Amino acid sequence: MKKLVITGSSGLIGSECVLYFDRKGWEVFGADNNMRKDFFGNDGDTSWNLERLKSTAENFRHNNLDIRYRKKVLDFFEQIKPDFIIHCAAQPSHDLAASRPFDDFDVNAMGTMNVLEAARTFCKDSPICFMSTNKVYGDAPNELPVKELEKRYDYADAKDFDGIDESMRIDRSTHSIFGADKVAADVMVQEYGRYFGMKTACFRGGCLTGPAHSAAELHGFLAYLIKCARDGRPYRIFGYKGKQVRDNIHSFDVCRLFEEFYEHPRCGEVYNLGGGRRNSISMLEAIEMAENVTGRKLKYEYLDSNRKGDHICYISNLSKIKKHFPNWDITYSLKDIFEQIAAAKSA
Repeated sequence: MKKLVITGSSGLIGSECVLYFDRKGWEVFGADNNMRKDFFGNDGDTSWNLERLKSTAENFRHNNLDIRYRKKVLDFFEQIKPDFIIHCAAQPSHDLAASRPFDDFDVNAMGTMNVLEAARTFCKDSPICFMSTNKVYGDAPNELPVKELEKRYDYADAKDFDGIDESMRIDRSTHSIFGADKVAADVMVQEYGRYFGMKTACFRGGCLTGPAHSAAELHGFLAYLIKCARDGRPYRIFGYKGKQVRDNIHSFDVCRLFEEFYEHPRCGEVYNLGGGRRNSISMLEAIEMAENVTGRKLKYEYLDSNRKGDHICYISNLSKIKKHFPNWDITYSLKDIFEQIAAAKSA
């Protein structure tokens, strides 16, 4: 039986991967210490998701592992020697990072370094999928000209219609502390691929979503928005007239792409990962759709100040992914995603 290590296994992408690969016959070793609860309070608590995994997955073993502790990570990898690694563990909020910069760096940058070196030492040939972020580009995407429409911003130039590709620069921009730490991790993942010849890839995710998201105001835009509409909780919009645009991808489609990389690995690659043009939506449009699927009006407050370094319009160009992995495509539409999250009691 093939062995898979997933860090951040109780989170959105990690837990989806646990169930996906468990069904495929893998022996899955999860590493998660529920630090998300420490970061985000009760909204971020992933213990419910861990219990769901324990009761559902047949070949899943949970390990209460903090990736900041190097020796423990090395011991973990030495014991398992996995055939595949999916590294999702992270502090994911660019707002929170500014108030806890040491924690952010230690988890995102040093934690990734610990995983990389453990893999190089004990399973060098095993492919590694790293869940990076589009925040590695900082606010450079905001330099693309945009046009203001009734309910959203969109790219003004036809050449930008399909979104932002991997040629976007990652320096000379404001990233947030979180984005800068993820740049460090992203570049190290690339370097272990290019320098050591390891099969590594950075998946620069935008809005990753799904019903397993323990969403909070500081992280998990779509799931948190739908939860607020469904449960009658107040919601806050931060700047850009609520017309800021994101493309959303269901966690299941992320798992399918990771599987494609395992089957057809490359060394030191980067991919922009999101829902693409078809699954792009503005805040105002998302509020309207959330109200439709929940049957309830959202109580929201508008704040003039946008989040520092936040994107005005971000759509992932999926051309490179589709070229390298022609068997992969988006399977969950925005309508599917909204309806599934609204129906999930745990969201």
